[in-house]
Amino acid sequence: MDASDQEPLVDNNPQLQGYYHSLESRIGYRLLLGGTRHFGFYEHDTWWPFPLGRALRAMEDKLAASLDLPPGAHVLDAGCGVGHVAIHLASKYGYRVDAIDVVEHHLAKARRNITASGLPEKQITLRRMDYHHLESLGTETLDGIYTMETFVHATDPEAVLAGFYRALRPGGRVALFEYDHEMSDESPQLMVDSMKKINEVAAMPTNSRSHPGVFKSMLEDAGFKDVVIRDYSDNIVPMTRLFYVLAIIPYLIISLFGLERYFINTVAGVATYRGRKYWRYLAITATKTGDGIEVAKDR
Repeated sequence: MDASDQEPLVDNNPQLQGYYHSLESRIGYRLLLGGTRHFGFYEHDTWWPFPLGRALRAMEDKLAASLDLPPGAHVLDAGCGVGHVAIHLASKYGYRVDAIDVVEHHLAKARRNITASGLPEKQITLRRMDYHHLESLGTETLDGIYTMETFVHATDPEAVLAGFYRALRPGGRVALFEYDHEMSDESPQLMVDSMKKINEVAAMPTNSRSHPGVFKSMLEDAGFKDVVIRDYSDNIVPMTRLFYVLAIIPYLIISLFGLERYFINTVAGVATYRGRKYWRYLAITATKTGDGIEVAKDR
């Protein structure tokens, strides 16, 4: 399950490490989402968003549909967290997954989750690796690469996409499930301030740049073609509404005492629902120039 022949090159990013090591992040993700770190997909709006697990797996199904690769395809989970997405794609769609992350406690939990899944030993390979530095994966070795709300953490998104392009085979697919937003001089100042604080404390520098059209331009500049953007903003409203209901009272107390920096997920839980008309949840796909992927049976 593990492959670590040499010490990986990992950028020093104390802000990212601090965010995922914070007590609020570790407890919050665990209690609400079972450790998963992405939004769930709902076909229709509902005031009863449960069970959350079903919505989380539905979003992962959308990810698989966006990749549109055959069973046996070799894919990279670029920021695997505790491994739930990799496990779902491997078990339901038959992908061989290289799962990477830079947060040690994520990797420890992912290792346990992968073992408990009962999947064949080599179907998911787990390692500590920074998606800014994929050189050890080689050139043209992967059929697909995806991020599930992790590209926001990139400090150099252009370099990340260049690495994705290099690692993909001709015809390979990339899928980014991420956010963009549009603020203007007329946007509420509270919303603007909240987004800046969230981007800073939650270590999301790419989110501060992701205005409409930016992802498409970045992908095309990296060499990708056939960029398709699907807007799933309406499909996550039941979950963002739930977060708002759970967070609003703590948020008022936190704001009163100026403690937003220490409870940034609570701030985000309120801001994402309040500011839903200013930002979008997107599924972005693109293809590397070349023929379509045909998975060899002996790979």
